[in-house]
Amino acid sequence: MQKKATLERQEKPQVDRRTILNKVFKGRAWEVFNAAYAQFPVEMPDIERQLIDLKLEGKISEMDGEQLFALLRQIGLSVRMDTTIRVISHGKAESLAEKFKKSTK
Repeated sequence: MQKKATLERQEKPQVDRRTILNKVFKGRAWEVFNAAYAQFPVEMPDIERQLIDLKLEGKISEMDGEQLFALLRQIGLSVRMDTTIRVISHGKAESLAEKFKKSTK
């Protein structure tokens, strides 16, 4: 049995998970994935494995950040993303909080 398990491991080509996911993820998908991994370290390895399997089976080709975010929400993982609103004024980008601070002075 041990020899059989060893042979099965040797027959399967070792694939780099990040390389496969890099082919799938477009846009801000890595940002969503990393935020989800930080917030849900127990659940995300299973989801990562499923995404890799789907790519290897040819069932998905690419996924952007919004699609990944929606998928995670559908399966019950409410990923919180760090968002900021930036305002461009006079050629300078500043956060909305900074803009309010300046206007109240």
